[in-house]
Amino acid sequence: MAQADINGIPDYLTSLAASLPELPHTVRYYDDFDDCVRSIQNFATCDSVVLYINGTPANFDFSEFGQDYSYFAKHLFFHLISEDLRISTVYGYVAGLRHIDRKTLLDLLTAGPTQIRQVWARLFVIDITTPSFFAVKALLNLFSQHHLCGWSPLYLEFISTALPVPVRDKYSKIRTGDAFLSVEEEAQVVSYMEDMATKCVHNPEQVDDDALGASGMLLCSYLFGMRPYQIAQVTMRDMRIWQMSEAETPSIHITFKMAKQRRQSSAFPMTRRVKLEWSPMIALLYRRAKENGLDGDDRLFQVTSTREVSKAIYDLATQITGVETSAMDFRHTAAQRLVDAGASQEELAEFMGHADITTGLVYFQTSPNQAERVNKALAISSVYQQVAKIAHAQFISPEELASLKEEQQIAGVPHGIPIAGIGGCAIGQPSCPYNPITSCYGCRKFMPVADIELHKRVLKDMRDVVRFFVDASRADGESPAFLQLRRTLVAIQLVVDELEGRN
Repeated sequence: MAQADINGIPDYLTSLAASLPELPHTVRYYDDFDDCVRSIQNFATCDSVVLYINGTPANFDFSEFGQDYSYFAKHLFFHLISEDLRISTVYGYVAGLRHIDRKTLLDLLTAGPTQIRQVWARLFVIDITTPSFFAVKALLNLFSQHHLCGWSPLYLEFISTALPVPVRDKYSKIRTGDAFLSVEEEAQVVSYMEDMATKCVHNPEQVDDDALGASGMLLCSYLFGMRPYQIAQVTMRDMRIWQMSEAETPSIHITFKMAKQRRQSSAFPMTRRVKLEWSPMIALLYRRAKENGLDGDDRLFQVTSTREVSKAIYDLATQITGVETSAMDFRHTAAQRLVDAGASQEELAEFMGHADITTGLVYFQTSPNQAERVNKALAISSVYQQVAKIAHAQFISPEELASLKEEQQIAGVPHGIPIAGIGGCAIGQPSCPYNPITSCYGCRKFMPVADIELHKRVLKDMRDVVRFFVDASRADGESPAFLQLRRTLVAIQLVVDELEGRN
């Protein structure tokens, strides 16, 4: 179809609009954040609507498109709502039409299948966002359904595959490493979490509700890479807490939905277990929520929008690290941490909630562990040496150990075995809330002495203790004592392996 004369826009568009079905008086959409169905009254005649996106009201003014195009923008809105797309996706697509000038938009509407390629190429010249391209594609799909301007359902695949969208590297910050927390920043976050968890156990009255809520949200972001949307959505019903007695550290599982799925029906629930040492924070938060009468579908963190979660995490994390740190930085760091630990593509996709396992490939491309394998194969190992240097910087010499304060020199008699001289503690044994010997190995505050024979002797002695427990409990591999000893054995073995590799 030939392009219409610019002076004939009103008449032609009026005729084209008349070919579309009448708009409904009421439009309903599902608000996945507040878990309710919302209605837009007088949709056919209104100039603007109020949409609720992740808890935040947003005004969408159709009159900004002008009298000639507002009707098509409304039809596009209704078409996308009918496709079961999330309201945030609908908002982004329709808003994308605003960045296309009226002349180009007219040519797109009237080009038809034969001339669409020429007009489509013009979109790459003007400065428009990626959602604008998808908005036009959705509009062409709408025309295909109603057999307008030469389009028909037979062209749906053509619209999807033959009309390209500009390729933009949305993972550039991941490739450069700017999206990740440094080792020092992660250590600061971990230290804050440990201190907060200790305070929740021994001095809960000193923890105010705002600090506790922000710490809980930061925990979810750091440990599980949860998006602010997912954190805000966690309800009392999503919590599972097991605790046999008040003296026992509670075991906590949190369930939340996948996010950023274009269709609401694609969001499946995922369950994560809170790190045992940090679970007192969530347990105290849950207990206080119960005392305040919250239950069932009430939100655990008592927030009203995703924006509120993002700000709480940003403010607390920036305060802890001294640099601007967002929830997405924690999500990227969690993914990279998992890949560095040897996770597969499938495991990463399950952890991140990705529907496509190839989405997380960028983390494997930037992983130090992957770089190590490649460099070893190429007989060069500069990257590996740097990683190894960071990992081994924690060891101290016997002379350095002797120069430490007495309270920082680790010693004890666990299970009847005298142990001394294995290393130092950065904070000192009196300040440690855990068993200072069985928990030192694997603790980030532990500074092992660079004496491999000493650690081998400790490993042998602890293995004898494990054998005793196995015999006494008839190989009960789930008893707390046995599990603690097994974790200790693994941690000691890692220290020995590191020293062997160093030698």
